[in-house]
Amino acid sequence: MKNSAQRKLSSTRDEREIVSLRDLSARVGSDPLLVQASNGNTSIKLDGILWIKASGKWLAHAMQEEMFVPLELAEVKEAIRRDGEIASNHAAKDELRPSIETAMHAVLGHRVVIHVHSINAIAWAIRLDGPGQLEERLAGLHWRWIPYAASGMPLAREVEKAAAGAPETDVLILGNHGLVVCGQDCRTAEALLGEVERRLAIIPRGFPKPDTAVLAMIARFSKWQFPDVGSLHALGTDAVSRKILKGGVLYPCQAIFLGQTMPLVPPAVVISKSTESLNHKGGTPPFVVVERSGVMLNEKITSTERATLIGLAQVTLRTDESARLRYLNEAEVADVLSKGAHGCKEPVVIEEKANSSADTKELDEERTASAATASTVALGPA
Repeated sequence: MKNSAQRKLSSTRDEREIVSLRDLSARVGSDPLLVQASNGNTSIKLDGILWIKASGKWLAHAMQEEMFVPLELAEVKEAIRRDGEIASNHAAKDELRPSIETAMHAVLGHRVVIHVHSINAIAWAIRLDGPGQLEERLAGLHWRWIPYAASGMPLAREVEKAAAGAPETDVLILGNHGLVVCGQDCRTAEALLGEVERRLAIIPRGFPKPDTAVLAMIARFSKWQFPDVGSLHALGTDAVSRKILKGGVLYPCQAIFLGQTMPLVPPAVVISKSTESLNHKGGTPPFVVVERSGVMLNEKITSTERATLIGLAQVTLRTDESARLRYLNEAEVADVLSKGAHGCKEPVVIEEKANSSADTKELDEERTASAATASTVALGPA
């Protein structure tokens, strides 16, 4: 499959369609309840060409940057039939690489496909009773629930099976992942997205205010800052959110950008005057969650990590304490991390931070026996 990056649009009509896609993508990408950083992707099929968002690009920048990769749809479908890799054919350093979800976009028959990491959709998609809960909310729409499958070919196969059994399907809830909506043009697809979001909307819980006195203890160390988004503190002050975080990884982006375990510590560790108890070989995380107190950010936190963290806080605030959740298992998390971010950022090894024995004991008292050991928080020099 050769790269068609230099392909010219065949007509003025096609040019207008691409402009519509770019405009739609920018609007969708600018809504943090739909897209966080570089996740999410959009596409359109024109005259046998699949125009798909490139990996690592932010939809919010669609009107300022080139980000759509043109691919021969027939060649993509042949690669899918052979179970071949699509993105690997576009590995040149100076080329845009098609989204990891290209195969999923290709197997859907609709001209326009919008895939987002909707906060509301994810809050339903992580629930074991999600399909049943959505029956009434999505009644009258052509929707299907897709159980969790790894991004790329595995997810495309599941979507393909669902579409084959019900070709009219234009709404997909992806377990532990997000939302897909389809349409014959950008206008109808965006209208459907709005309708689905309206039906899936969950009012977030209120949460206690942060304990600024405790957080100020972290601020005395260099390079730590109070968040400029207040909802982030819910990860520490909201008991339900803390319980959810201790359960494990809810969706792929959480593992990729925030790690396998949360840097979650009790206030006693922070208040300690001994910097040695806070410095360990594991390194300094981009943020720290202090139980019952709030969140602090490291000045080196990336825009993607920050957006992902805000999204996680919004998901937990929309998740009932009584809900039984489906976490990614160890094999699924390992698979996600082995593939990296598929172009969202350079693949990195996410190290597990080691706790001192005293800190580990204190943390474990508040964890269930099945929860993973908490990551160490290395705050750095005062």
